[in-house]
Amino acid sequence: MGTSTISQLLATREGWSIASFQSLLAYILLNLIYSGITLYKYGIKGWFRLVLKDGWKYFILAFFDVQGNFFAVSAFQYTNLLSTQLISFWAIATVMLVSFFFLKVRYHVAQIVGILICCGGLGVLIASDRLRGASPDEAPNPLKGDLFALAGATAYGLSNVIQEFLVSKRPMYEVIGQLAFWGQFIIGVQGAIFNRDDYANATWSPQVGGYLIGYTLLLTWFYTGAPIVFRMASAAFFNIGLLTANFWLLLVGTAVFGYTVHFLYPVAFVLIMLGHFVYYGTEGVLGEAKKPWLGENQEGGDDGIGTARRKLQNPNVTV
Repeated sequence: MGTSTISQLLATREGWSIASFQSLLAYILLNLIYSGITLYKYGIKGWFRLVLKDGWKYFILAFFDVQGNFFAVSAFQYTNLLSTQLISFWAIATVMLVSFFFLKVRYHVAQIVGILICCGGLGVLIASDRLRGASPDEAPNPLKGDLFALAGATAYGLSNVIQEFLVSKRPMYEVIGQLAFWGQFIIGVQGAIFNRDDYANATWSPQVGGYLIGYTLLLTWFYTGAPIVFRMASAAFFNIGLLTANFWLLLVGTAVFGYTVHFLYPVAFVLIMLGHFVYYGTEGVLGEAKKPWLGENQEGGDDGIGTARRKLQNPNVTV
């Protein structure tokens, strides 16, 4: 929610949008923190062995993650918040399809119903904006913006599934550190190719600097917390959880962008929360923390915080 609001503020109020630079700062900070922890844990030789052996896996993860950030931020140049919310549906579909075919995840009927209820809530939220006849911001090129948002949602979905797979097997500091390490180089090269004119024409000011600092800190916090959710639940649950952010985003917009709250907003919020309860309330003690690709006793997984293996090894420890 916070990163989307800041991106919209930069694009509409400051006329500033360099998608690669916004994400680059966050990747650099994450790399300093988590690659630093990895170096402390593994030593220099161990870190180099990690890069040589498994670096290609993390490069793929970083590539999709970078594209998700790049296209999502770029979309705000051409379309509005309302349109980008609608694309949220596709991120959920991507995650479920990839998880089903590649990770052999099987969804219960109740889980599918829960997701449909959540999506119905988001549909009510979007419909309420159409009914009140207001458009948050003039969209200079809605088609291009929606295509960018769609590409970003697809990349995010793929990144989330890959990250769930990796973080279930490896320590979180390793996964986040490697994601940021490769991500900073990918986004740097990508920015040099596609954002050269943006850098040349950008207007820098204290206000822009403040927004960028806020964006970097919020994204760093987001990347720190996301792997815990991937372990305790799943990439699918993580993405339907983000649907609530769309509701709060529009509430924040009433103060920041001058939106008006429609009477259907509470209905949408109740539906989204109900969908969460239906989706997650049918799970057993371990819930989605138990990953099918790690074995019956999760022997192929990490035993860190949030994992089912940690709970199986010590039933008194909270997952």
